[in-house]
Amino acid sequence: MSAPSTVLVTGGGGFIGSHTCVALLDHGYELIVVDDYSNSTPQVFTRVERIAGRFVGALYELDIRDRHALSRVFDRHTVDAVVHFAAVKSVSGSLHKPVEYYDSNISGTTTLLRTMHEHGVHQLVFSSSGSVYGDAGPGPLDETTPARPVDPFATSAWICEQILADVCRRRPEYTVLCLRHFAVAGAHPSGLLGESPRGTPDNLLPNVAQVALGRQKRLPVYGTDYSTHDGTAIRDYIHVMDTVEAHRVALDHLDDAPGMHVFNLGTGKGSSVLDVIAAFSHASGTSIPYEDAPRRPGDVAARVADASAVTRAWGWRAVRNVDDVCRDAWRFQRLNPDGYAGSARRPMTKGS
Repeated sequence: MSAPSTVLVTGGGGFIGSHTCVALLDHGYELIVVDDYSNSTPQVFTRVERIAGRFVGALYELDIRDRHALSRVFDRHTVDAVVHFAAVKSVSGSLHKPVEYYDSNISGTTTLLRTMHEHGVHQLVFSSSGSVYGDAGPGPLDETTPARPVDPFATSAWICEQILADVCRRRPEYTVLCLRHFAVAGAHPSGLLGESPRGTPDNLLPNVAQVALGRQKRLPVYGTDYSTHDGTAIRDYIHVMDTVEAHRVALDHLDDAPGMHVFNLGTGKGSSVLDVIAAFSHASGTSIPYEDAPRRPGDVAARVADASAVTRAWGWRAVRNVDDVCRDAWRFQRLNPDGYAGSARRPMTKGS
């Protein structure tokens, strides 16, 4: 069986999802995209199509927990495989709204699985998170490292992984490729796509960019007393373009073997908060003032990936570094100081 030609992308309007749509369109896939736009905007698809030079096949505005609306999408299209991004993903948000996170992420995944099964679709690429490792140590962490999630978002991702593993153990027709990406950042090199969250940014890079633009006076550095080389938290920052390439390559490997297969996505190199500030200052030509702030609940000292397993299996490896991340993130922010506001909106295909 050849690689799937029609792919349903859940959460395709989000940061990683929108970049993945470009990569899949570039490689000839037909796309069906569903998103509820709770942390994204349909305006992004004007840019996706501009970069790819192709129209997205079908766009549906719906919450994947709405089983009837999701089923109608599968009724209207022949779906070969699903790439699943749809989730709420803020660590701090999950600490304040744990029930909402469990409901959204777990119910969304189980509803998707039930709907896939009813329509004879059994191939899935699941976008998980390196946060499932929690406070497992500085690493590098490989796929055999025990999961120790420390916040509701990470726990919800881990529970979804267990559900998927159980499905694969009991139904041999399923193949699930679970990609645990670490700290995804950066932007499309065109400057047309990037990280544009609603409200106050939760991740480091958008906050640094806001300071570089002069919209924030100082960057709060949450925790300066970690056991790291400069006292600030270390993460494995992987460029979004490397991340989406891994998701695209995963589609080529859905027929390798049935069952559940888990792979880390990362660079294998950690950068501290102060390292990122220095790299972004260089990329933007702007000094980034910062101030010490207390540690945040759910944060850990360091989390760095060992991604050698996916290199051995598929030949994929991250080829960009934190300087590339900062350069491209700054280009997007400089060209789009208000994010996607003002982009032309293409009429959407409603899911209800």
